[in-house]
Amino acid sequence: MTDEWRGWREAAEAALYGPDGFYLRAEGPAGHFRTSVHASPLFASAVARLVVELEIPEPAVVDMGAGRGELLTGVLAALPERFPVRAYAVERAPRPAGLDPRIEWCAEPPKGVRGLLFANEWLDNVPAEVAEADPDGVVRHVEVRADGEERLGSPVTGDDAAWLARWWPLAEPGERAEIGRPRDEAWAAAVATLDAGLAVAVDYAHERGARPPFGTLTGFRAGREVRPVPDGTCDLTAHVALDACALPGAELLSQREALHRLGVRGERPPLTLASSDPAAYVKGLAAAGEAAELTARGGLGDFGWLLQRV
Repeated sequence: MTDEWRGWREAAEAALYGPDGFYLRAEGPAGHFRTSVHASPLFASAVARLVVELEIPEPAVVDMGAGRGELLTGVLAALPERFPVRAYAVERAPRPAGLDPRIEWCAEPPKGVRGLLFANEWLDNVPAEVAEADPDGVVRHVEVRADGEERLGSPVTGDDAAWLARWWPLAEPGERAEIGRPRDEAWAAAVATLDAGLAVAVDYAHERGARPPFGTLTGFRAGREVRPVPDGTCDLTAHVALDACALPGAELLSQREALHRLGVRGERPPLTLASSDPAAYVKGLAAAGEAAELTARGGLGDFGWLLQRV
């Protein structure tokens, strides 16, 4: 009902994952926005390298928020021939037709596995409450209707207030924040499913001391940014406080830094190759362009990578 007021966490949960939710639509996320996975197969190749570098016998690869299985499909193609691996796609939407039979489709990550858990643009879609400081400086929950209209509700108290005080304090009237506690809990639960290996979260991110003053909640539909309306017609996403999600021993990098470590660089092939092997030169030039997009400052290269070894 359009006249029902709810907190943003409840409203986004229904809009994204309810019976008519955005993420259950037939076209899938790729029909509305482009991620690093869709930008270049080099991204999946880099993830495959992470798997190999773990040196775990028959490792598991768990893809959180797997969409329609695009990343796992690319990883399996990039792994060495006959490399023993168990692949799990964790997604609420039904299994797509024609998916590689080696990929196990599941609603929850398997427990007790050893290998790589990879969450590419998953945490930004874990619904969170939105808070705003009112004219008197009291931090209140923001309530929303299905048509996107908002109002200020009850004061933020308890664990949510403690999270804001530690990670994203609101100092001035009108300042807003997404309360990232559900993301922290979701990430900790995902990491806990690993017995050994590496968990990686890749997302739009910000860190304490440089939080955006008015929050980051927005919508996407058909490749365009739109007003966030919790009616199931658009994606609802907010950047992630990855530093708050990080467990002891975690490492935070930019995507540019992480992919450079994995050998993804935007270096052009030598010009001499153009005359000695024109086909190889053209292929190398295309790969350099894709690598440059994945690592570009001000673009995909600014994504945050949270690496958690288990």
